[in-house]
Amino acid sequence: MSEIRVEYCGEWSTVPEGGRFTIGRTADLSVDDNPYLHRTFLELRSEGDVWLVANVGAQLTATLSDEHNHFVAHLSPGGVLPLAFDRTLVRFGAGPTTYEIQLELVDPPFDSVDGDATTETGLSAPTRQPFTLTRDQRLVVLALAEHALARTGSGPSSLPTSAEAGRRVGWSERKFNKKLDQTCQKLAKAGVRGLHGEPGDIAANRRARLVEYCIAARMITAADVADLDLAADDPGGDDLGDDD
Repeated sequence: MSEIRVEYCGEWSTVPEGGRFTIGRTADLSVDDNPYLHRTFLELRSEGDVWLVANVGAQLTATLSDEHNHFVAHLSPGGVLPLAFDRTLVRFGAGPTTYEIQLELVDPPFDSVDGDATTETGLSAPTRQPFTLTRDQRLVVLALAEHALARTGSGPSSLPTSAEAGRRVGWSERKFNKKLDQTCQKLAKAGVRGLHGEPGDIAANRRARLVEYCIAARMITAADVADLDLAADDPGGDDLGDDD
C-alpha cells in the first residue's frame, strides 16, 4: 500500500501510508462553510494494506463510484468502505449544495475495467437492467441536477429551489413537488436510501441525495440537459397524476 491523493476544486492533498485525513466543514480538507455540512464528515485511514473511507458524520450520506460508474456504493453514517480503484469519485449533498471530490490511489489493488465484463467463453456476461424513470421523473432530476452536470471537475454545485426547478420545465411549484415526491418514492422502493424525510431533515437534503445518486448511477448525463429546453417549450398540462 502507498499514499492516497485527494483532489477538490483542482487542489491536491497527499496522505502518506499510515496517515489519516478528514473531510468536512472544519477538517483537513475544509470543503465549505456550509452550516448543513458536518464539521467532520468523512475520514480516510489505512488499515493493514487497505485504504478505507469512513462516514463519521451523524446524518449525511455519500455516494462513491469508480471512474466509469461501474461500481456505485452508498455510505451511510457509521459506514466504512475499502478503496479499490485508481480513481474514486465521492459525491454528497448538504442543504442546498452538492459536492464532488476525487480520490486517487497511487498503487491500487485493482484495475477498473472500461466496458462490460466477459465470461470465460469470451461472451458478455448478462447484466441486470436498472429500473427506468418516466419522462416527468427524468425532468425532475435534470432540473435539480443541471448545475452539477454543467460542472467541470470536482467542487460544489448549488441546487435550485422547487419553485426555480419547476419554472425551468414550465411547471408550477405544486406540480414539481408532486413529481419530486413520486420520483423519490420510486427510488426508495428500489432500495435507494436517504430519500425519505426523517425528523430533522430539510427538504434540500432530499433533493441533494436524489441528484447525487442519479448522477453516480448514470441515470442522467450532461447530454440529457437539452431535454430541459424541450420541456420548457412544451410543458404539457398541469397533470398531477401518479407516474409509474
